[in-house]
Amino acid sequence: MQNIDPAATALVLISAALVFVMTPGLAFFYGGLVRRKNVLSIMMQSFISLGIVTAIWVFGGFSLAFGKDIGGIIGDLRYFALNGVGFEPGVVGGVQQVIPFLAFFVYQEMFAIITPALITGAFADRVNFKSYLIFLVFWSVLIYIPLAHWVWGGGFLAQWGVVDFAGGTVVHVSAGFAALASVFIVGKRKILPGEKTLPHNITYVALGTGLLWFGWFGFNGGSALQANGVAAIAFANTDIAGSMAMITWLFISWIHEGKPSMTGALTGAVAGLATITPAAGYVQPWAAAIIGVIAAFVCYGAIQLRIRWGWDDALDVWGCHGVGGVLGTVLTGVFAVAAVNGVSGLVEGNLRQFGVQALAAAITMTYAFGVTWVVLKVMNRFSPVRVPETVEANGLDEGLFGEQAYTL
Repeated sequence: MQNIDPAATALVLISAALVFVMTPGLAFFYGGLVRRKNVLSIMMQSFISLGIVTAIWVFGGFSLAFGKDIGGIIGDLRYFALNGVGFEPGVVGGVQQVIPFLAFFVYQEMFAIITPALITGAFADRVNFKSYLIFLVFWSVLIYIPLAHWVWGGGFLAQWGVVDFAGGTVVHVSAGFAALASVFIVGKRKILPGEKTLPHNITYVALGTGLLWFGWFGFNGGSALQANGVAAIAFANTDIAGSMAMITWLFISWIHEGKPSMTGALTGAVAGLATITPAAGYVQPWAAAIIGVIAAFVCYGAIQLRIRWGWDDALDVWGCHGVGGVLGTVLTGVFAVAAVNGVSGLVEGNLRQFGVQALAAAITMTYAFGVTWVVLKVMNRFSPVRVPETVEANGLDEGLFGEQAYTL
C-alpha cells in the first residue's frame, strides 16, 4: 500500500463510525418529538435508510458521485459494486488522497445515509412506509448523488470554486428544501379534536441531540480527511457554534415565550451545528461563535415565519437544516480566511467567493425543491404517498406496522 497516512486513516474510520451514530441519534431526536402513536414509524424511516442507501451507494451511487466527471454533472460507473475501491488511495475531484479509497467510500456512505432521513421530520405522522421507501431511492439517486458530485466529486460547482467543508449544500440545504417541497405536496396533518402535537418524550429528544452532537465531530472534523490542524479547528468550531446557538436560542425563546424550554435549547444546538457545517474547516473559532449566534436568530425567525404562514413542517426541518444550511454556505463566503484552509471570504476582500457561495446555495435549494416536488407528484399519480385518514387518526405504528412503542 503506497502513500497511506495511518493517522489520517484512523481519523476517517473513527469519524465514519461517529457519523453512523448520527442516524440512530436522529431516530431518537425525531422519535421524541412526534406523538406517541407515531414514534416507531418515524424511527423506522431513519433506520431503514441505513440499509437502502448502503445498497444504492455500493451499486452505483458512490461511483456516480465520485467517478470520473462527465460534463460537470455526474460521475461515471467505474466504481460500480466497489470495483477499484480498495486499499490504495483514490483521486477525488483531482485531489490525491492519503487514505485507503475504501475508507473514503464508507465515510461518504454515512453522509448519504443520514441526508434523506433528515427530510422525514417534515412529513412526520402522515406518509405511507412503502411510499417512503420508493421516495428514498429516487431522492438519493436524483438529488443527493448529483449534488455530491457537483460539490465534492469535481462537478461544475467545484469547478467554479464553491467550497462546502462537510455538507452545508449537499446535506442540509438539499434536505431542508426537499422537506419544504414535501410539506406542500403531502399536506397538513389532521389533528383530532382535543389532540395536541407536543413532543411525547423530551428525554428521547435530549438523547438524540447528544448522539447527533457527538457524531457531528466526525461529520465536520473527519471531513478534513487528514489528521492535521484543519481537522482540529473543525472539531473546535463544531462545538463552539453549537454551544453559542443553543445558548442564544434558549434566551430568545425564553424572552419570546416567557419560559425556558429544553426542547428549544436542543433545537438551537442542532441549528447551530447545521449552520457551521459548510464553514467548519474554513473559519476561525471567533467566526464560529458569531455564526452560532446568527444561526439562532435566523433559524428561530424562520420557524416563526413558518408558523405564521401555516406550513406544516412537523419537526422544522426547513427552518433548522434548510435555512441553516443556506446561511452557513453564505457565511462561509464571508468569514473564510486563507490561513485556515486556503480560502478567503469577504473579511479578506474576496467578493467572488461570497458570490459563488450564494449562487451555490440558490442552485441547491432550487434543484432540491424542484426535483422533490416532481418526484412526489409523479409518485402520487401511481399511488397515494399519504396514509388513509383512519390510519393517520389511529397512528402509523399500529396501522402500518401492527406494533406499539409502549405496551404497559
